[in-house]
Amino acid sequence: MSYKARLDFVAKGLPIILESAQGFWDAALQLKDSPREASVLEGFAEEEAAKALILVDLVRCPPAKVSTRVGRIVGKIFYDHLARLIYAKAQRWRPASIAQLQDYVDHERQGHYLEGALGEYILPNWALYSRESTMYADIEVYEDEKPLWSAPGKWPGTGFHMKPVSLEVAEALDAVGAFTRAGVQATADIWGQVDFIDTQGLSIAQELTRSLAARLDAEGLVKEAAAEHHVRVFYDRWQWPMYNLEFGKIDVPLEDLKAAQEANLRAEFGCDHGDP
Repeated sequence: MSYKARLDFVAKGLPIILESAQGFWDAALQLKDSPREASVLEGFAEEEAAKALILVDLVRCPPAKVSTRVGRIVGKIFYDHLARLIYAKAQRWRPASIAQLQDYVDHERQGHYLEGALGEYILPNWALYSRESTMYADIEVYEDEKPLWSAPGKWPGTGFHMKPVSLEVAEALDAVGAFTRAGVQATADIWGQVDFIDTQGLSIAQELTRSLAARLDAEGLVKEAAAEHHVRVFYDRWQWPMYNLEFGKIDVPLEDLKAAQEANLRAEFGCDHGDP
């Protein structure tokens, strides 16, 4: 697509994605007596909203760079479950720079990690495992290599639901007019001036956010339904552009995990695993 055609296309899609996410969230609220099923729908709402934020980052990408990044953003992030889950979680983070934001993302995309006081347990990526184990009955294999059936997780029916932060951010952007065609253009014009790739951080992001807010207001794009909550989320929760970050799952070799376990034991007891 040409640059303009891409902005046209994204502007048409953002309200569709948001409506889909809100539909999942509204349905989850109706399942007070079915917490597992409600949790599945909440997860769908979270991921759908993250898709909108990914496309907004495509809009925020500098025009001179977007053609070299669009394939990865759409092909490897937009359609990847782990990437969407990380995108959603990232709206709560407060890094000091884009480089630190990548460090946070790297921590979340490890294929396996150590858990326990001494790292005695090797666990799969928690975001993916939580998603899959909630949705499906499945077969799991532990270190003894014996297959076991895993029933979908159960939760107490507290009736308490917390809206996914990714959905809150998407709704805030919609409320201030950023999901309109003119709002998409304003976002591209303002955020596209800076390429967030390394040391860029809070001060420049705040300046661009304020500039965008002023333009959306000046062009009369802010919706009447916009409330103080939307403005607060727009300023405080919307994460910096992540179009240049890597989101693919990092495969951690088993020998590296076992070596880390041995190192933990030596640090704690001064001996190798299996020594008296």
